Formats: sequence, structure tokens, C-alpha cells
Amino acid sequence: MTTRLTLICHAATAATRAAAFPLDEPIEAGAPERAPGLPQAERVWTSPALRARQTAEALGLAATPEPALRDCDFGRWAGRRLADLQAAEPAAVAAWLGDPAAAPHGGESLLDLLARVASWLEARAGERGHGIAITHPAIIRAAIVHALAAPPAAFWRIDIEPLSLTELRRSPQHWTLRATGCPLAP
Repeated sequence: MTTRLTLICHAATAATRAAAFPLDEPIEAGAPERAPGLPQAERVWTSPALRARQTAEALGLAATPEPALRDCDFGRWAGRRLADLQAAEPAAVAAWLGDPAAAPHGGESLLDLLARVASWLEARAGERGHGIAITHPAIIRAAIVHALAAPPAAFWRIDIEPLSLTELRRSPQHWTLRATGCPLAP
């Protein structure tokens, strides 16, 4: 039997609207409501971040916090807008975008993030049935990169919208990407 995993991106926050590296902020007003098309699951996890927990609650999901689903650690860049950082630290931003091992912000490198998410996914590989995880765009992009066995540079070419769904399936051999970018039906 295959493992089925639906990844839901948390609802929008002030940081997502401002293209800023997030802090532990709440979701914007007008919280999502449980969507009629949301699949049932045997297991539901959430990032420990406030925005993910609030999204799970708004969707009516009783989710277990999972530390591996936390957002990327952006170090000293947390709370700052990318445009401001590009103006103030262009070499650091270029290094971060161009070298997956770089962590000029003092936080987590892309390679570290990819390894963390891959480890969490592989731990789900033997689980039967369906699981839902409410998490962050970076975590979902990392999961897609892992499922496709894509190079780290592919991470920057994936766009994950707030409240979008990504579905992965695990056969005995590997993960596959079934769908991504699907809006959570109202």
C-alpha cells in the first residue's frame, strides 16, 4: 500500500505579503475555514509556528506539532524584507541564492533544510494511509525537490502559495509528486 501525504501551506501573514523572512507571526484576518474538499487523514501534523497552528485550527484539524516541519531558520534575517537585504547585503544574498551550503544569515543552509525535510519524509515512507502536514513554503519546496530527486537549485524554481495543497505519494521504491499548487477549496 502507498503512503499518501498532503502538504498544506499555512495561510498568509504580514511577512508573506511583504516578501519578508518570517518571525513567529499570526495569520492575517479572515482565517480560512474547513474546506469541504479537504481529505480525511489518519495523521495530521503541523509546524510548531503560530501561523501553521492557527491555519490547522481554522481548518478544523487537530494537528500534532512536529519540529521537523518548522520553517527554515533564517537567522539574523528573520523579520527583514528580501528587497532590503538585497540592498544592504547583496553579496550575502547572492551567496545564499547561489550556494546551497551557504548560510550568511547565520541560520540554516539550503542543504541543511533539504536534509531535514528528506529525513522527515523518509520516516513517513512505511506509514500506511493518508497524512496531512500544515507547514511553510520552504518545507513544501524541499519536499518536492526530494520527491523528484531534483538538484538543490530546483528549490528556487518552485512557488508555493498560501493555503495551497501539494500531494506526494510513496511507493515502495520512491516518492512521487501527484499534484502541487492546488488551491484549498473554500
